[in-house]
Amino acid sequence: MAKLGRFAHPATDRPNAGTRLALKRGMNARDLFHAAPAAAQQARPVRILGVASGLGAEHSGTADGPARLRGERLESRLGQVGLTAAWGELLYPDPAPDEPVTEVVCRLCDRLATEVAAAVRAGFTPLVLGGDHSCAMGTWRGIAAAARAPVGLLWIDAHLDAHTPQTSHTGRLHGMPLAALLGQGGGTLCVERAVLAPEHVCVVGARSFEPEEAALLAALGVRVYPMAEIDRRGLEPVLREALARVRRGTAGYGVSIDLDVVDPADAPGVTTPVAGGLRGEALAQALAAVARAAAPIAVEIVEYDPHCDRGEATARLVERLAAALLGGGDEGRTPLAIALERRYSAANYDPAPIVLVRGEGAYLWDETGRRYLDFMSAYSAVSLGHAHPRILNALIGQASRLAVTSRAFYNDRLPAFLARLCRVTGMDRALPVNTGLEAVETALKAARKWAYTVKGVPDGCAEIIACEGNFHGRSIAIVGMSSEPQYRAGFGPFPPGFRLVPYGDLAALERAIGPHTAAFLVEPIQGERGIVVPPAGYLAACARLCRERNVLLIADEVQTGLGRTGSLLACDHEGVRPDGLVLGKALGGGVLPVSAFLAREDVMAVFRPGDHGSTFGGNPLAAAVGLETLNVLLEERLPDRAAELGARLLAGLRSIRSRLVREVRGKGLLAGVEIEPGLASARRVVEGLRARGVLSKETHGTVVRFAPPLVIEAAEIDQAVAALRAALEEIENGNVTS
Repeated sequence: MAKLGRFAHPATDRPNAGTRLALKRGMNARDLFHAAPAAAQQARPVRILGVASGLGAEHSGTADGPARLRGERLESRLGQVGLTAAWGELLYPDPAPDEPVTEVVCRLCDRLATEVAAAVRAGFTPLVLGGDHSCAMGTWRGIAAAARAPVGLLWIDAHLDAHTPQTSHTGRLHGMPLAALLGQGGGTLCVERAVLAPEHVCVVGARSFEPEEAALLAALGVRVYPMAEIDRRGLEPVLREALARVRRGTAGYGVSIDLDVVDPADAPGVTTPVAGGLRGEALAQALAAVARAAAPIAVEIVEYDPHCDRGEATARLVERLAAALLGGGDEGRTPLAIALERRYSAANYDPAPIVLVRGEGAYLWDETGRRYLDFMSAYSAVSLGHAHPRILNALIGQASRLAVTSRAFYNDRLPAFLARLCRVTGMDRALPVNTGLEAVETALKAARKWAYTVKGVPDGCAEIIACEGNFHGRSIAIVGMSSEPQYRAGFGPFPPGFRLVPYGDLAALERAIGPHTAAFLVEPIQGERGIVVPPAGYLAACARLCRERNVLLIADEVQTGLGRTGSLLACDHEGVRPDGLVLGKALGGGVLPVSAFLAREDVMAVFRPGDHGSTFGGNPLAAAVGLETLNVLLEERLPDRAAELGARLLAGLRSIRSRLVREVRGKGLLAGVEIEPGLASARRVVEGLRARGVLSKETHGTVVRFAPPLVIEAAEIDQAVAALRAALEEIENGNVTS
């Protein structure tokens, strides 16, 4: 084994002033750990160490985890919550020909132990990222050597990892590190003697292990909190008790997290997923409470396999867990609004870590006063810009008169709104609702009832065709016709009667249409899929085919409609008037949810009083705002503006020469830049834009969306293009293999 001594650290990695003063006064590592209560202590800077090895596991994908996290700028993400973090070494195995795996892993653990000890002695908190869990034999040996005193450990894992070479069923080292650290390796593993005392170790979250492991830990006196106990008592009480145990009589404690402790629904990117685990956000919140009580000496997070991840969910969880544990006791690092939302909101969104407080035109401001160009427009809901004065006047004026009545009575605002909406779109009738999802559901009901009452389809047999890659909303029926696995997972069973065809494939649609087909529901441009534009003439050909086969063509223009693509409707580009039309988002002027389903006379005539309804749909306030939105849209010629500035935007984006850009596509002021997934993620590009004052959002991990308010100026378009160019250059000049 290599001996652990004092090692120099890079000149750029400097401990903070308090740590330098402590070292100057001769305090040892144990003194540093106890220098102040966690709540009063300034968090030490973080040195990130990666262990790019999967040699100890069945699958080697974890070897790529640390490099992926480094490519995703983990240190910058930690910086966004007020932490000072920098990468140290990224350690790789160095096997000799025919060398046994155990010897290769042990040599790697020696190197890791050296780096960890050096980081602690230099005043840093090590954040070790695996790789498989065998790296723990290096991490905690290094911590013990630096502390020169007993150290506690919270081992948070679905497995016990307490096999010895004699009891292991597989012989794989990632199932043995805890036994080795407790001195049970029999001299054949990577730890010569025990570096942890059993009374200072707690295992939390175990739910998949062999009897031999449990027997060994029980004989040693290690406290194990299985998932059954956590389910009964709650995670936070268990962690509080475990923290008290690992701190009792020690110089400090560390935390080792195997990501398979988290339920696969929240952490799909692991090598050995086990159902029934901890929820990711609940674990992060509980660990933040642990860190507030006492900051850990070191943190280790292992078994991240980017090849198994979906939508970077596990990578984001690594960041969240690291930030929770490394935040010390200073809650002020996280803005109160973010902390409160994370505490009380369901975790169905993963917002960017900024708090927006004001908007005007094409700009947004955060709580620090920083200004950003808005290139999201709330998915086109803010097409008229933030706080448009005419929309605000309509909103305030109507709210002070009459806001909501329900459709049980007539009101004086809805008729004018419906008339204007039908005239400008060329449709016969409209049914007002609140959200785009409601409008799509209304369209589905109308199509089915039309099929039964007009077309003569036998009752219960109507079929609706949609496209692969669609996004029409998130109701049970709508996700039932989605091809996105995450949207469907755990929500079945789904209603029958839906069929999918490839988007842009007219021949596939023709083959799919049968005698029971009621409608073809299609987006003129697929927004959530990544701004996918179909082949020229596709929509017009679909319209002709639907007319020939007596099938309704229903256009979902929730995102593309009302000027976004350079015409009032995206259907207008090919001279198509659909049988049914779904509008939303922009119709509310950026201040209210206002949507509608519009259709020709015979389609809408299927509805009778009581067939369908919406308490808030068509309320006077929404009608007043919707009417003024249409007036502004047309009087300010915003569709023409979108066509002109959209051409400028697309030309600017296409002028960027970068090997990170696979394709630029779009129409009007709706554009997408697809990023080469092997070189960088779209989220990383989005973060680079945000750092340069431009807000956007990635979709499906590969496409950066550009959809600014239609009131944007040419100079602001150029500013955003320049920001993208700079962000891409920064990634190319750094580490692009993320």
